[in-house]
Amino acid sequence: TMMWDFWSLNPESLHQVLILMSDRGTPHGYRHMHGFGSHTYSMINAANERVWVKFHFKSQQGIKNFNEEEAQQMKGINPDFAQEDLVNAIENGNFPKWKLFLQVMTEDQAQDFRWNPFDVTKVWFHDEFPLIEVGEMELNEIPVNYFAHVEQATFSPSNLINGISFSPDKMLQGRLFSYPDAHRYRVGANSHLLEVNRCPFTVNNYQRDGAMADSSHYKDAPNYYPNSFDGIKPDHKYANYEEDLNGTHVANFNRNENDDDHFTQPGLLYTKAMDESARQNLIKNIITSMSGISGEKRDEIINRQLCHFFRANIDLGMKIAQGLQININANMMNHSPS
Repeated sequence: TMMWDFWSLNPESLHQVLILMSDRGTPHGYRHMHGFGSHTYSMINAANERVWVKFHFKSQQGIKNFNEEEAQQMKGINPDFAQEDLVNAIENGNFPKWKLFLQVMTEDQAQDFRWNPFDVTKVWFHDEFPLIEVGEMELNEIPVNYFAHVEQATFSPSNLINGISFSPDKMLQGRLFSYPDAHRYRVGANSHLLEVNRCPFTVNNYQRDGAMADSSHYKDAPNYYPNSFDGIKPDHKYANYEEDLNGTHVANFNRNENDDDHFTQPGLLYTKAMDESARQNLIKNIITSMSGISGEKRDEIINRQLCHFFRANIDLGMKIAQGLQININANMMNHSPS
């Protein structure tokens, strides 16, 4: 009752309901069913050109389904039929395969599409956006340890590589957060470091420490970006992938240059909100703390931070530099707004 109550109140699900209630809703095992990404993703090339894409896995074994009576009967005879069928096929060397296809939609086409191209309940018709074959997936190995290699697997649409990115698909954006959050609760904070989840093609990141941390990769490197001590850099080829889609923000909020003004308000805090005593104590505290900076990156770190102080307020920068006995250069004082 609740299932149909939900569907009756959500007519956008009708297309999916009709598929589910057809014989396609009772497939004859995993080998005889197609796979669809459902969500709309984006792909960005080296020239920072973006298109919208949908992923399709087509079974090379062909579609084969139970009818309702056959499915009900098999449920009682062998509720693990689908898994057993897959394992037996792989053990016998009859490796199941799926061809991977893409549908591609340009940004201009997205503006003119009859339906919302980012609505997970809508499809893109093949005659308008034909399937493009790009690869093949083959299952040829059975997990040695079911718990380690299956139960601890942490699939998520946020596990992306450079060149594949997100879209205004609202369901996708919710899953980008909720799936990893569930994995952190279910498996652990460092589940991405487990053997089954490590991917050599993913982008570098600073997610580390916490329960069952594995330091073999990052050792004593800092866990923040940017930093002065390691070579992990984001791939700036795709730096602008979050640009607006005619006013629809893909994943960010960046209206104008004032959104990136990080210095005017600190300058006003120094000149307007603080009295002279507070300013003196502020400068003293900063000088005392920065005097403890040491190591081979000392001058680089101090000079970089002084530039920030100068951009907030020249007087603030000058007094801190004098307290640290630093020679002032024009670059530090450049672009100071107050």
